[in-house]
Amino acid sequence: MNKHTTLPNLMQKLVSDEEIQLIAEAVGYRDSSRTFTLRELIHFFLLAAMHQWKSFRHGADVGPLYGLPRFHYSTVSKKAKEVPYDIMKRLLALIISKCNRQTRRSLRFPKPLRVVDSTTVTVGKNRLPWAPYHGERAGVKLHVAYSPESSLPADVVETIGLRHDGPVGEQLTNAQQVLVEDRAYFKIERLDRFVEQHQLFVIRMKDNIELHQKKSLNRLPSASSSVQADFTCQLGTKQYRSTKRHRVVIFRDANGRDIRVVTNLFHASAETIADMYQQRWTVEIFFRWVKQYLNVPTLFGTTENAVYNQLFAAFIAYVLLRWLYDQTKKRTNVSLSFISFVRRFFSGQLPLDWKSGMAAALFEYAQIYGRRMSIYMQHEELTSQSSCTP
Repeated sequence: MNKHTTLPNLMQKLVSDEEIQLIAEAVGYRDSSRTFTLRELIHFFLLAAMHQWKSFRHGADVGPLYGLPRFHYSTVSKKAKEVPYDIMKRLLALIISKCNRQTRRSLRFPKPLRVVDSTTVTVGKNRLPWAPYHGERAGVKLHVAYSPESSLPADVVETIGLRHDGPVGEQLTNAQQVLVEDRAYFKIERLDRFVEQHQLFVIRMKDNIELHQKKSLNRLPSASSSVQADFTCQLGTKQYRSTKRHRVVIFRDANGRDIRVVTNLFHASAETIADMYQQRWTVEIFFRWVKQYLNVPTLFGTTENAVYNQLFAAFIAYVLLRWLYDQTKKRTNVSLSFISFVRRFFSGQLPLDWKSGMAAALFEYAQIYGRRMSIYMQHEELTSQSSCTP
C-alpha cells in the first residue's frame, strides 16, 4: 500500500460523502466548488500534516503526486478561509466515535479516565492579530479531553492562547468518567460542586493550599509503594474553606518530588489514585507527538477558519494513524511501538507482516461497513498492475 495516499483512502472508507454533506448542512455551509471540493480540502490538510508540507503553495506544487487534483495555491487558501472550521471539528468527533468502537483496552481502573489538559501553538503576533498571546507572540490553544483507554482525544475545545484553562475545563467534564487534571484546574468551590454532582475526579492540588482537620485513612503499608500519606480533610483557610471533606493522597513521583492530589474516590487504593494521576502524562505525550510528527507548529493560514481547519485535520490524521496501528497490531506477531510504526510507515520501511496486516484491516472494515474502494486505492492498484506488466 502506498503510504502517500493511505490516510485519504482510510478517511474515505470511514466517512462517506453523505456524512460530510450532512455535517456541512448542519453548520449552514454549501459547497459550490467543482474544482476543489470540501472533501479535497480535508484530504489536502491530512496530507499536509502527514508529509509536513510547508505552506499552501508547497501543497499545490506536490499535491498531484499524492492523488489530489491540480490547483493553484490561492484556491486552497481561499477554501480553507471560507469553510467553517466547525465542519472539521464535527468530522473529528465523528471519526473518534467510529474508531472508538474498535479501539479500547482496559487500564483496570474503577471507571474510564478522562485526562484534561491544553496545548498552545504560537506564531509571530502579526500572523494572528485576532489571537494575542504574550509579548511578540500570538497563539491559539487547544483544550483536550484525552482517553488513555483508547489513546485518542475524546473532546476538543479551541480558544485563543490567553484563555485560562480553568473555565474551559468546565466544558470538558463527563460524569461517566474520572476527571484527571493538573493544578491549573484546581479550585475549591469546583471540588465541592463535583461531589454534589457525582463527578469523580483526581486533581493535583496547588502547593499553597492549607489542609484542615486531617484524618488518616487505614491502609496496609508497603515498602514498594510511592504513597507517602492518605487522609481526608477540608481544604483552604478559615476565610475560604471547602464545605466538603476531601480525600488527599500524597505520593512521590519518579523524580522524587511529592505530588498532592485530591479526589472523591474512596473505594480505590491510594496506589490506584496515584496511578490514575500519573496517566495525565499520556496527554502530554499526545501533544508532543502531534507537534513533532503532524506539522502543527507550521500554520498555513491567518484566519480562524484556516488555522483551526488545519489543526483539527492534524488531530484527524492522528486518530486515523492510531486506528490503523491498533487494527494492524492485532494481525501481526512482529512487535512495533506506535512511534516505530509511524516512523517506518512514513519512510516506507514497514515489515511485510505489518503491510499485510494493514491491508487485511482495511479490507475487513470495507467488508463490514460496506465502504467502496476509494479512487486513491483504485489508482494504487492500477499503478501496481502497470508496474508488473513486462
